[in-house]
Amino acid sequence: MDADVIVVGGGLAGLVAADELLRAGRRVTIVEQENAANLGGQAYWSFGGMFLVDTPAQRRLGVKDSFDLAWQDWQGSAQWDRLEGDHPEDEWAARWGRAFVEFAAGEARPWLKDRGVRFTPLVGWAERGDGRALGHGNSVPRFHIAWGTGTGISEPFADRIRAAAAEGRVTLRFRHRVDGLLVEAGRVVGVEGALLDEDDAARGIPSNRDVVGDFTLRAQAVVLASGGIGGNHELVRRWWPDRLGTPPATMITGVPAHVDGRMLDIAESAGARLTNRDRMWHYTEGVRNFDPIWPGHGIRILPGPSSMWFDAIGRRLPAPGFPGADTLGTLRLLRADPAIAGYDHSWFVLTQRIIEKEFALSGSEQNPDLTSRDLRRVARDRLGRGAPPQVRAFVERGADFVVAAGLDELVDRMNGLTDVPLLDARELERQIRARDAEMANPFAKDAQVQTIHNGRRFLGERVWRIARPHRLLDPAAGPLIAVKLHILTRKSLGGIQTDLEGRVLAPDGSVLPGLSAVGEAAGFGGGGAHGYNALEGTFLGGCVFTGRTTGRALADAL
Repeated sequence: MDADVIVVGGGLAGLVAADELLRAGRRVTIVEQENAANLGGQAYWSFGGMFLVDTPAQRRLGVKDSFDLAWQDWQGSAQWDRLEGDHPEDEWAARWGRAFVEFAAGEARPWLKDRGVRFTPLVGWAERGDGRALGHGNSVPRFHIAWGTGTGISEPFADRIRAAAAEGRVTLRFRHRVDGLLVEAGRVVGVEGALLDEDDAARGIPSNRDVVGDFTLRAQAVVLASGGIGGNHELVRRWWPDRLGTPPATMITGVPAHVDGRMLDIAESAGARLTNRDRMWHYTEGVRNFDPIWPGHGIRILPGPSSMWFDAIGRRLPAPGFPGADTLGTLRLLRADPAIAGYDHSWFVLTQRIIEKEFALSGSEQNPDLTSRDLRRVARDRLGRGAPPQVRAFVERGADFVVAAGLDELVDRMNGLTDVPLLDARELERQIRARDAEMANPFAKDAQVQTIHNGRRFLGERVWRIARPHRLLDPAAGPLIAVKLHILTRKSLGGIQTDLEGRVLAPDGSVLPGLSAVGEAAGFGGGGAHGYNALEGTFLGGCVFTGRTTGRALADAL
């Protein structure tokens, strides 16, 4: 045996599982196709948001949260409907979903603190929902941002693994690409694959795939922590569901190129059951990165609720197509309408006053104040005058931003960003003036304006996040800004089906001996713990929770 356990993938879920196994004294080998610079995986690049329930930070800001409310929200978002038959796809997914909410409402915060993760005092309100109490969305703010953003969550675990490697307690095998699982007498007993040529590319930059040899490793158990399909547009389109309309002809990419989904098919070939592969999570507020790291590198705008959202031909999106409200609901609006199926973009129209208060950019590299844990810089950049520096840089250098003093000029510049002019200035003006008329009172019939007023009742949103309500065509709030938005690939919500110990299941519902799966590869638990929707902060949380649960279960079993 080369190890007690082989972990395939050096992302957050794999690191957490390995850490739990090492704490129990087990011998671990981590196999990773990229180089050492990429330890920590996608989590390193993230904004570092975590879904936590009934925390001191929430209570300080006047938020009344509970497990019961969070579980109601989770079920309303998941909408699990594959529960019939002998081995339903959603059977274990729903169990994992409840177990995660219990974790988020209980052990998560003190456990993370014990592992070195710290959180800012900020609590954001992500995925505000589709307008129904029993529907999708967070009823209250639950998005807790880590000091250090994604690095503040991934690096404490990566640092422990590096220290364990220096002490000889874990073996790190970089540039090892797993091409197959070893199965003997129905049990997974190891991995085999290709040795890739050395490559000193910086984190996130694509590396070579030159094969210089092969390898075989054996262990009592294998844990798949290989991630999803977000970097592989071919697989995204293959599994794109009819309910979301037609897949875009062009998309931008929110994860590095090595997030390719290879291990999912490899696991299936070895006898694993894959479920809910048509469930996925892609953002509609993506912009092209003017300083890309990986191919097609896109950044998600984390919007407040005030920008007006228009489709490619200039129609205002109906509910739930409001910024920050319902990600997949908006994706469906943009992809399922035959009138706009041939276009892959939409538009935000907003003011300088809105962008200064409401625009944030997802990712550790786009938030150096939070990533560096510099409280003074946070206060200066986010409470000072003007938009944060990184947002200003996109306005000035990004290919998807246009600025103008008046609406006619703005629409001319918007039409300049498409192959043919699609927008009519008078029609946009009519729709904008109609919403502007709703701004005269602290109440309104316009559902988006109601959302703005509702959000500002939360202290955190009023101070940090939502601009004072105003007319878009008020010159004092200008200039006007438009942002061309693209579909940004991100997460798989389905994956390898696992039981509550993280053990991989076969198509007949039996355990596939010797094989476990964690993180996105496992659909964040059970092959689809989120169901059809996610509540944000639940991807990092799902990696942590599945890694912790599976690592502990394996340590006890071996």
